[in-house]
Amino acid sequence: MKDALLLALDQGTTSTRAILHDAALAPVATAQAPLGQHYPAPGWVEHEPEEIWQASLATLRDALAKAGAEAGAVAGIGITNQRETVLLWDRATGRAVHRAIVWQDRRTAPDCALLVAEGAAATITAKTGLLCDPYFSATKLAWLLDNVAGARAAAERGTLAFGTVDSFLLWRLTGGRVHATDATNACRTMLYDIRRGDWDEELLRLFRIPRAILPGIRDCAAEFGTTDPALLGAAIPIRGIAGDQHAATLGQACFAPGMVKSTYGTGCFALLNTGDAPVVSRNRLLTTLAWQLGGRRSYALEGAIFVAGAAVQWLRDGLGIIRDAAETGTLAQRADPAQPVVFVPAFVGLGAPHWDAEARGAILGLTRGTGPAEIARAALEAVAFQTRDLIEAMEADWQGGGTGERILRVDGGMVASDWTMQALADVLGAPVDRPVVQETTALGAAYLAGLQAGLLPPPGPEVAHWRLERRFLPAMPRAEADRRHALWKDAVARVLTRREGAA
Repeated sequence: MKDALLLALDQGTTSTRAILHDAALAPVATAQAPLGQHYPAPGWVEHEPEEIWQASLATLRDALAKAGAEAGAVAGIGITNQRETVLLWDRATGRAVHRAIVWQDRRTAPDCALLVAEGAAATITAKTGLLCDPYFSATKLAWLLDNVAGARAAAERGTLAFGTVDSFLLWRLTGGRVHATDATNACRTMLYDIRRGDWDEELLRLFRIPRAILPGIRDCAAEFGTTDPALLGAAIPIRGIAGDQHAATLGQACFAPGMVKSTYGTGCFALLNTGDAPVVSRNRLLTTLAWQLGGRRSYALEGAIFVAGAAVQWLRDGLGIIRDAAETGTLAQRADPAQPVVFVPAFVGLGAPHWDAEARGAILGLTRGTGPAEIARAALEAVAFQTRDLIEAMEADWQGGGTGERILRVDGGMVASDWTMQALADVLGAPVDRPVVQETTALGAAYLAGLQAGLLPPPGPEVAHWRLERRFLPAMPRAEADRRHALWKDAVARVLTRREGAA
């Protein structure tokens, strides 16, 4: 089996990619396709399900073709995906009844506010580890059932199927034979009890979700069926599924309690491994699964930032001050250090640790001398400041000891910028480790498929796929970093619509 291949399908918010790996998890071939974004109303974000499917199938085929590999040489496919995004489709046709409602979508903020006012938030958090927020899947699914003509009646009859993106792709890849998800995606729906490891009947009643539409829940490494042979030329086993941040945690080899990784894509997501017991946050972080293997659940604390790379996209597509994301660091380097411009990119509210769905973005400290360079610097620094907020909240919650020195392992599209990574190390006052293989989300999905295929060992020191490319050490005086962070916190306080610490 040493010549076997592992194929990872990474379906993200703005693109879909497939990466073929060898049995040692070295990348062999990559294919990628962009994903269109739809904004039918302020705060609404949608994707076309058929575009997701066609791009996924095309990239899988392209990766195999680029490597000159036959489907029969692939020991397993691992799927990783944008989490919380909701799809609802007809079991007979496989066609979605509506566009996918994306995790960033805020249309159900009033529904969440009503649930909080009715006192349901404590129950939701106690069972799911999540906060009552439109970020998660439950209220999005309820919206589809209530707003798509005939959807609720069809759901009650059991003729519709609900899933996050992984479930939808699994359904299509298996020719409609398998309706399943993994524990990490299930735990982000606001319908799953993270301690019992199953859908929760009380939450299903609260959100009025028929159990008949829900997928079965499996380990992250499991037998999820095989692909329809007509799709890729042979029936390939699907042997791993994990939400993108959980896959990245595996790809970053954050196997020991206390290890932290942060992924910088459209948003930013930091996970701290807390081991085999869930840690209840006192600082509005999420208690979530890290992964589930062999029926055993490992847990994490997570901080979610809604806008990271999306702020750079806005500089390009909204303001037009850059042509390519790679220009941002060079532009920021030219910024006048005497201009303390602060950018709070709350385009769709603020995530952890504030969780204010109604907050909106602001740029503060503008003068007549402010130009594109200062705004670019502020956009990149906002990522560093938000990460510091998350790490400080995690450290306040984490009482497990862990690995000692604070070191952050980073991945995602933004980490290619040396300027941004140095700014992150400066603001954190801690080392930032960038790995050789930066597509760690796909790497984690491939690892799960290899683990289930018997090619790779379970999480532990024997897993040797993580290698350091560069460590960024803090160079800014701590007092200066603290001063800049204080300006950031003042700016955040100005855009919040509710008092910090409120439910």
